[in-house]
Amino acid sequence: MAIDEIKENFRYDYFLLIPTLLLVAFGLVAIYSASSFVAEHKIGDSYYYLKRQAMFSLAGLCIMMLAKNIPATVYRKLVYPFLLLSFSLLIVVLVPGVGVKVGGASRWVRFAGYSFQPSELAKLSLAMYIAYSMAKKGPNMSFFSKGVFPHLVVAGAFMVLILLQPDLGTVVIVGTWLLIMLFVGGVSFFHLVGIVLLSMPALFWLIWRADYRLKRWWAFLNPWQDPQGLGFQIVNSFLAFGSGGLFGVGLGNSKQKLFYLPEPHTDFILSIIAEEIGFIGVSAVVVLFGLVVLRGIQIALNAPDLYSTYLALGISTFLGLQVLINIGVVMGLLPTKGLPLPLISYGGSSLMISLLGIGILLNISSRR
Repeated sequence: MAIDEIKENFRYDYFLLIPTLLLVAFGLVAIYSASSFVAEHKIGDSYYYLKRQAMFSLAGLCIMMLAKNIPATVYRKLVYPFLLLSFSLLIVVLVPGVGVKVGGASRWVRFAGYSFQPSELAKLSLAMYIAYSMAKKGPNMSFFSKGVFPHLVVAGAFMVLILLQPDLGTVVIVGTWLLIMLFVGGVSFFHLVGIVLLSMPALFWLIWRADYRLKRWWAFLNPWQDPQGLGFQIVNSFLAFGSGGLFGVGLGNSKQKLFYLPEPHTDFILSIIAEEIGFIGVSAVVVLFGLVVLRGIQIALNAPDLYSTYLALGISTFLGLQVLINIGVVMGLLPTKGLPLPLISYGGSSLMISLLGIGILLNISSRR
């Protein structure tokens, strides 16, 4: 048994590991290219964001390697501590003077000079809880009282706290992810349709009552009606994609990063990639993400137990949804939402939690 465990520690799923490492490395290059001009003029150090992201990457890779060597079954015992920790942090972030406000939203807490976004940890905690609960309930998932209601209560409590930040986009992602997981777990299709129909009026009301959400919706429908106002961000993203063409204008030669496109190194970093290395570069990024997500699903299908199957699927689905939504936003296919591109956008919280999830997938793969 000990020999088998040693073999597992040295067994790596290179079909998952190599695309992940390439995305992290590609992200470092893209972040420096997208942020150097802004960092030089605002901070006086063109390498500022690169150095911080390199540090986050190193820490994230260490976390990934640690998670790879911790049996996924251990997380089953840590489900409720993780759930309590992430829930507590979501409450703390709402406390005035404790939560860090940026752009009117309180989504971060600060530790030792670094900001952390609790909603990123909440996603992983929910993936662990849903996997544990669905595996435990088994055939009972088909009953509303056992398969639907408890999961809606737990996930709903998290979604309410995230909504209070406010962050409707993340709430929609978590809700969509939950429906996918419940469907895979055996919940009745009619129950899921009923949940969607009942939640749509609440979603429309939340959009209608917030002026800035309505403006984002109108900008999505017709960004060229007000290109210097409501549609400024998405119009400049269009210009970046259009300028890039097939092969791009060259690495480092983007014009949109020169104070035209807001947040060029975070939410809209794919636009800068499209401008500098064109359709070829964007296609490479999409293919790498596709390999990671598809491999995650394969790992779920080959997992040694039902809990590991649901956990691998939950992590892969969250990653895939975030990638699809970010790409949809920067290409104008979805309303603007402040969501980073996993493994590539600047930001420590998203990067380290994503790499933690990849580490869990690597461990499950080693036990297939």
